[in-house]
Amino acid sequence: MTPAKPDRNLALELVRVTEAAALAAAHWMGRGDKIGADGAAVDAMRLMLNSVSIDGIVVIGEGEKDAAPMLFNGEHVGTGEPPQVDIAVDPIDGTRLLSRGEANAIAVISVAERGTMLDPGPCFYMEKVATGPEGADVIDIEKPIEDNIKAVAKAKGLDVDEVTVAMLDRPRHDDFVERARGIGARVRLFSDGDIATAIAAARGFLGIDLLYGIGGTPEGVTSACALTCIGGAIQGRLWPRNDEECRKAIDMGYDIAKPISTRDLCSSDDIFFAATGITDGFLLEGVRYGKDRITTQSLIMRSRSGTIRTVVAEHDAGKLREIAREEPWRRH
Repeated sequence: MTPAKPDRNLALELVRVTEAAALAAAHWMGRGDKIGADGAAVDAMRLMLNSVSIDGIVVIGEGEKDAAPMLFNGEHVGTGEPPQVDIAVDPIDGTRLLSRGEANAIAVISVAERGTMLDPGPCFYMEKVATGPEGADVIDIEKPIEDNIKAVAKAKGLDVDEVTVAMLDRPRHDDFVERARGIGARVRLFSDGDIATAIAAARGFLGIDLLYGIGGTPEGVTSACALTCIGGAIQGRLWPRNDEECRKAIDMGYDIAKPISTRDLCSSDDIFFAATGITDGFLLEGVRYGKDRITTQSLIMRSRSGTIRTVVAEHDAGKLREIAREEPWRRH
């Protein structure tokens, strides 16, 4: 009997999309122009994404059509050929980091079967807790932060004072920070970059054991895709910013109090994920310029196989100009 042939790994094609976005964005590093950087990354990502043989709908994108002319929520992308897929994109996770010349800005995309990604609706923020495979079964968003820290410490065979919790450096987290420190845990504050930090927590980079706090719901969906590939987990609860947003969510059928699991955020069993570094960070090296060549480093993953690849690519700057007839990363 002839063995079945391996099926197509879209992650190997999607890395070209994140590479293009990273190359486009990198020239804007440290220029203080978030809008210019994001526009360049979006343009490059959309152009390359439309060359991939998929019938895709952007579920997690740059916002509504009127507010984002490229890669808006609900936009159809790809060549229109099967498979039919949902797409989550973040051309720059950490736009402010990039504009300030700081670390950990990355370009991200994730793809899964059509209808499997959560549409966040009007809820821009969610409370979330995320960790790696060892603690995937013990985190619980309905329990206090202290209980989650202790549970992850036990699951990983650590003392509580050996656990590091990553949180966005925001005033809304002051109470969480005090409570985590109150039981002896270490706290690592970060300014931006939910997705990169969730992946770092899942893989144990920089000794981060847990991501906790209130961050973007779209980033939560994309993080769930990545963590499913790694074997980690994320849980959340929608966090409306005001009464109006709360009413809209309830009117649209969202249960504000209900815990949201990794599977709720993306229920697919076959998820493809790719990310490329823009600036140097704990997850990936950023775009490096040489005399004639440009180097990128990317992370690509697939949940079905559990394969995690690090891809280092050298790009010939002259040939890129020849193909594109311009350097998108030099666009002003």
